[in-house]
Amino acid sequence: MLKWFLPAILLCGTAAAADFSDPDWPCIQRKQPHLSLGQVWSGPVPDAAIEDLAREPHIRDLAEELEQRRLSVEEAEGRIAEFAASHPPEALVALYLATFERIEAVRSRVMSGITRYAHSQEALDRRIDALRAEMSRLLAAEDKDFDRIDAIEEQLDWDTRIFRDRQQSLTYVCETPVILERRAFALGRAVAQHLPK
Repeated sequence: MLKWFLPAILLCGTAAAADFSDPDWPCIQRKQPHLSLGQVWSGPVPDAAIEDLAREPHIRDLAEELEQRRLSVEEAEGRIAEFAASHPPEALVALYLATFERIEAVRSRVMSGITRYAHSQEALDRRIDALRAEMSRLLAAEDKDFDRIDAIEEQLDWDTRIFRDRQQSLTYVCETPVILERRAFALGRAVAQHLPK
């Protein structure tokens, strides 16, 4: 029997609702390491039988397709409707569970990547500071090493350009977890509309 529950958060962008900080987190959005099913799904709570069903190859294959962001939500809704026409409610719940698990796995990898990105930026920032300090020492010396000054100037220019380019990309990178949350929510709603009321 299917048991229903209300999602803990009805709107996506749940990272903005989290209330803890992480010094390694470079994004404006607050860090929420993991999504729970209840945050994006208003349908029945999956039981062990549905979890087993979610591992069936035909359900896993469709879940893999639905998870891909290159497939628009509108196209995904069409695939879900086709699936719903020939499968019982339990299979639909299993389909969403399999899809959610795939989206959450991708989102977790993205979150880890953002943290690595932040560490990389911090390391580059420290290197730029060290090069500037060395440049100041070299320029203050009586006997100036112009070859070294030129080399540092070139390295500083290159590192600063990379740092700025990465900072500009950070806005897009930080939006990715929120985009994935919204997709999980939209697909959950698309599946739930085919379930018995």
